[in-house]
Amino acid sequence: MGYLIGTDEAGYGPNLGPLLISATVWEVPEGVGYEDLFERLADVVAPRPEKGDSPHLPTQMGTVPFFRGTRVAMADSKTLYTPGKGLRNLERGLWAALGTLNLRPRTWRGLWRDLAPGALDRMRSIPWYADYDEPAPLECDAEQCAALAETLRTGLADAGVKLFAVRSRAVFEEEFNILVERFGTKGTALSMQTLALAAEIVESLPPEPVSLVCDKHGGRNRYGPLLARHFPDWLIEVRGEGRQASRYSFGPPDRRVEVCFRTKAESCLPAALASMASKYLRELAMRAVNEFWRRRLPELRPTAGYPQDAKRFRADIAEEQRRLHISDRVFWRIV
Repeated sequence: MGYLIGTDEAGYGPNLGPLLISATVWEVPEGVGYEDLFERLADVVAPRPEKGDSPHLPTQMGTVPFFRGTRVAMADSKTLYTPGKGLRNLERGLWAALGTLNLRPRTWRGLWRDLAPGALDRMRSIPWYADYDEPAPLECDAEQCAALAETLRTGLADAGVKLFAVRSRAVFEEEFNILVERFGTKGTALSMQTLALAAEIVESLPPEPVSLVCDKHGGRNRYGPLLARHFPDWLIEVRGEGRQASRYSFGPPDRRVEVCFRTKAESCLPAALASMASKYLRELAMRAVNEFWRRRLPELRPTAGYPQDAKRFRADIAEEQRRLHISDRVFWRIV
């Protein structure tokens, strides 16, 4: 057996809201790589929403929704979510995945507790997150998600695959600013946080081979020195560095770690599910941001936090921000 880890982020470009980084961990038979999972799980996982995929797809048997032949869409979050079209496709896949881990959050805070428990402590000191909560999932029926989870669990078992963990790390606004100042660029800050999460996971796994796939960060091609900082006990061997992919390996024979930073890593299932978790948590965070300010300014148009609209939003709340004595450093990401 071995482990596949995929990472991805959401919120790299905005001025408002957190950066979210997630990783998913899969236990797989020997010889199965991250590029193989979509084909291996084709009976239960689809790389895009399928025609006819709707909340009314299942038939009813008694009081429990029953899914026959229904596949769960798991893909780059940009494939599953666009503003104005709702979160259902993200929720459906994410809740099914979490259900295979026996995680069934019922609230906004419950989901954070399951995926990024360290974030809740930091939220206490951030006004828009401190007291926020709401029921979850937002758009999908929890019983339908539970039924999908059982279908997915069975399909994984039939394929000899196990989803081992989904973990996320939130970098909130003030911390983001501190990290960019410390490392010089937001690309380096992203790489450092991603590898810190990956290192925590690798160290927690049993002594089996590990294959890690990450998206490229900020156009960087050379990741050896960054890997050495997070895995200081091992010589980082460079297998190749280029625009399309940069590959590395390290560790003892029984715990060999292979790392690939590649463009479009979300085409691989472990990174795709990580993309979904990051985007969903990012959207939940922005719900709290918008709710905080709209309670005080009911006519305020909500924002997704990206640069052009973020400037409009910042101008609209400026007077209230001054009245509440909220520092720009806590609210506004510097790049």
